[in-house]
Amino acid sequence: MAGHLKLYCGLALALLAMGAAAADLLADPTRPPAYIAQDGTAGDVPAGRLTSVMMPRKGKPAAVIDGQVVPLGGSVGEARLSHVSESSVVLEGPDGVERLYLTPDVEKRVRVMKGAMRQQKDKP
Repeated sequence: MAGHLKLYCGLALALLAMGAAAADLLADPTRPPAYIAQDGTAGDVPAGRLTSVMMPRKGKPAAVIDGQVVPLGGSVGEARLSHVSESSVVLEGPDGVERLYLTPDVEKRVRVMKGAMRQQKDKP
């Protein structure tokens, strides 16, 4: 019996050590972006960085781009903010049209499955 207890304790310690090592490899999703210093000040903010969108029920939508609030129709450098959606904005300028995303590192993929297009009736 005592031999089994030692074995189980040893396995538990090994699993805890492996879990702690694996946790170090995972990125913290709540960590601020790399350009935010530990004291909370912004360092070198990348140009064209969309950090927030505002979609009020009344009034113009706006976006926070490069740290400044830009209303729909407003300017960012030589570009004009022409469209605001919940996840992106569109800037039109002399260099053409540019779309900025709130989560530029996330790639959305749509998977079409056979039979997925069938209509389903609502259940009462």
